[in-house]
Amino acid sequence: MFFRQYYLGCLSHASYLIGDTTTGRAVVVDPQRDVEQYIADATEHGLKIERVIETHFHADFLSGHLELAEQQGAVISFGAAGEGKVDFDADFLHDGQVLSLGEVTLEVMATPGHTPESISVVVREKATDEVPYGVLTGDTLFIGD
Repeated sequence: MFFRQYYLGCLSHASYLIGDTTTGRAVVVDPQRDVEQYIADATEHGLKIERVIETHFHADFLSGHLELAEQQGAVISFGAAGEGKVDFDADFLHDGQVLSLGEVTLEVMATPGHTPESISVVVREKATDEVPYGVLTGDTLFIGD
């Protein structure tokens, strides 16, 4: 598994590139506005970004989801409660839905609160792992809270 966090301190914003090194399939979660770093890292590690997941609608910064999806031919995904609230093509993820990159899996958890469509993403190196590699909570949890 390839897992990299990108942290933008001035906005306290974390984004992630997650990939299955066996299949070469990858996703970016909560991308920053400038997307070249994800594309460069994916290319360097033999990964193809096929999905961009937003854990919620971001009102506090500009996301690079549209540019990244266009450049990579990727699908943009939001939590199911966001359906009908965007004016571009998107996929809406439901609580308990599992996305497979190969051995690496991502499980969607609906975690409304900060925003109604908020989701968290449970990352597993292998689908059979009982203990996840981690959980990407978006703005469901804030550092220091």
